[in-house]
Amino acid sequence: MRIWPTLALAAGLAGCAAAPVQTHLTLTGNVPDASVTIDDQDVGTVKHVTKRGVALPPGTHRLTVEKQGYFPFDKLIESNGKTVSVEVKLEPIPD
Repeated sequence: MRIWPTLALAAGLAGCAAAPVQTHLTLTGNVPDASVTIDDQDVGTVKHVTKRGVALPPGTHRLTVEKQGYFPFDKLIESNGKTVSVEVKLEPIPD
């Protein structure tokens, strides 16, 4: 399953009459350089996703945010055509 960057999705669907319903994911987080993956596909850093967002095809998707020195963040997201906003608060691993 492919995750579509928002701008590419808008350009690619401009000529389609009946496109599948997409969900726009917005993300905020306390560690801007943490890596974001959706369904094991790298989509950039928290900062990048916060700025651009991500369009998700219909279905259930696993969001993972990771950074060395922090516990990972995992969440299942249901893509149903509505905007989904997720706040990611990574917790540092104690020494």
